[in-house]
Amino acid sequence: MTSNNLSNPQQPVHWSIHEFLQEHLFSSRILEIVYRDDAGQVQIIHDVIRDLFSRAGQEFVLIGRGQMLRLDHVVMVDGMEISAGIG
Repeated sequence: MTSNNLSNPQQPVHWSIHEFLQEHLFSSRILEIVYRDDAGQVQIIHDVIRDLFSRAGQEFVLIGRGQMLRLDHVVMVDGMEISAGIG
């Protein structure tokens, strides 16, 4: 796995990552999402993606349980490395 590039949180996500996430947004399929929480700990959850959006120059994923994840903290979605597509 590569680093999360947390030093520059305003990097846009590569278009192919957005396309991948958009496909899952409309599928309502439960996904395995691996991310780093605010303490830097790796978390693994299984949920659906409800929305993708930007706020204050940062990109977010809203998951089914109502939790917002900063996209630059997401490491993998269903085995696809997300953090490598940032920057």
